[in-house]
Amino acid sequence: MIQVNKQALQKEKVDPYFEKWDQISALIHEAHSNRSNNTKPLMEQGIALFEQCVIDCSDVEDSSMNEKEQYEVLPINGMERILFIKARPAQYACYRQLDELFKELKKRLARLRIK
Repeated sequence: MIQVNKQALQKEKVDPYFEKWDQISALIHEAHSNRSNNTKPLMEQGIALFEQCVIDCSDVEDSSMNEKEQYEVLPINGMERILFIKARPAQYACYRQLDELFKELKKRLARLRIK
């Protein structure tokens, strides 16, 4: 299991990821409401942002997530869920799943910060 990097868990370091997600999420929601073709590239931005947050909060040298590894910061079934999202990024269900992953990641990081 890839352990958490305690120095990277500071609120000031992780909050920008969630602020950026809020912006991207609003655009994705609007794109789905309008049945726009912009959904997939926006979702890919959101997926990349999620993965970067996980990598930056983990004690690892890699610049991308390894699907065979377990990350302490990932929520329950996080890797399976992110792989599901990557397989079908344009679907609304995947947007909802990514939104839930961000919410769960935020809670998990707060718990790990206290630990």
